[in-house]
Parts: sequence; structure tokens; C-alpha cells
Amino acid sequence: MPEADRTEAQIADLKADLALLEGAARQAGALALGYFGRDPRNWLKEGKSPVSEADLAVDKLLAEVLLRARPDYGWLSEETADTPDRLSRSRAFIVDPIDGTRAFLAGGEEWTIALAVVEDGMPQTGAVFCPVRDEMFLAARGLGVTLNGAPIQASDRPSVQGASLTGPHSIVANAGVQAAGFERSENLRSLAYRIAMVAVGRVDVAAARPNANDWDLAAADLLVQEAGGRLTDFTGAGLMYNQRSTRHPALLAAPLQLVDPARAVLSEQVG
Repeated sequence: MPEADRTEAQIADLKADLALLEGAARQAGALALGYFGRDPRNWLKEGKSPVSEADLAVDKLLAEVLLRARPDYGWLSEETADTPDRLSRSRAFIVDPIDGTRAFLAGGEEWTIALAVVEDGMPQTGAVFCPVRDEMFLAARGLGVTLNGAPIQASDRPSVQGASLTGPHSIVANAGVQAAGFERSENLRSLAYRIAMVAVGRVDVAAARPNANDWDLAAADLLVQEAGGRLTDFTGAGLMYNQRSTRHPALLAAPLQLVDPARAVLSEQVG
């Protein structure tokens, strides 16, 4: 719904949800920092993806804070067993307690807390918080996006020539990508933060392999949209959240003017 068509009460609800996400993200960040750099217990789930006692502690805190405030919202978190209940709720929290656990465990700075409220499949409010760098990205649909309170926007670069690209090594190091004129950028281990870098214009284009989940994407997706960009799959379609499957195909995030040119180049690398 366009902002002009919303009632004052609807806008107030959006702002209240955003304030709730910000407060929860700050609490979660403080808790996670208590484990950071202290060799928390960790293990592999499903034999491949790392998880730590910090992830579980933050997940528990977020569930308590958010669901206590909005008990009628559904819940989808990377670290909570999924149930069909969320599918019956028009609004749901989509949560990644620590996005970038590998970075977190290795002492990297770019891990984040990623929180969103989704309504009827679309993110309405989102917070991506990088505690080590004290960077709080906040967005509400139709109300803009900020970093630490200041408005931000995606790059105005007119072409992919010279555009910075962040993503998996298999994509950004490809000869075809280099031939197209992209400049390789650091691959950030938090996907939410990688996409946030497009929203703030520090990176022009971000790519993701197939099988990212709702919790990696929902909050950052809204950041990019409100900053004048898009997160799409390689058919050009946007994403829907809180569906039966939480997984998504290969993706890219870019300012609007670079979405199609970047897709044309990168589709050959991810196809």
C-alpha cells in the first residue's frame, strides 16, 4: 500500500514495529558481544552449517522480547524449529539471531542481527544491526531507510563498468565478470550485511548463491528497496517471504539502473 493511502494508525503501527525491532536488535547485539571473541561452544548443524551457544542465546532473547510484544505474529528463525503455525498468520517475525556465524566465530566484524516483520509475504519493517561496527540499518516500507539515523541510498552508478561486486568467490572471480568491467569487492560473510552495503552505496552489486533462506534476506531486502534498489532472482522476480519453503534461488541486489545489466552478466556465472 502506498504511503499516501495509509491511515495515520497504519503508519503509527509501522513505526511502532520498527522501534520494537531496533530495541530488540540492540539487546541482541549486546548479548552476542558478551560471547564474541571468547571461544563460545559451537558445532555443525546438519553436518555443514556452524551454530554456537551465542546463536541460541540470542534466539531465545529475541523470541522473548518480540513475541511478548506481538503475541499474534508468527515466528520464523534460523535457530528455532519451524512449524506450520506461521503460515496462518498474516504478519510474522523473520529472524536471524546471528547472520554470519562463521565471521562471528572467526573474530570478524561483519556479522549482524537481522530482524524483519513480514505481512502477506512482503517485508514491512526491517533492522540489520552490526554490533562490532555499531551500525544500525532501519527501514519501513514507504517511509525510507537510515543508517544510524541518517537517510541512505543506493549507488547512482550508471553502468556495470567499474561497478563494485561482492559475493561468493565462484561468482566474483569469474573471468566473464571481470571482462564485463566489474571491480571485485570483499565477500562479506553476513549475507544481510552484504545486501545492506548495496543499500548504503558502499557496494554497487551483491550476489548470493542459491539456497539462502528468508532469515538471511527479508530485512536486508527492505533496506535495498527503500534505498532505491531491488533484490531479485535471475528471472528478475522479487521475493516473497513466510511461504511454505523458506529457500530462494541465486540472487542479486543492485540499484534499479544496474539490476538488468548486472543480471545479464551474472546469470552466466550462476546458471
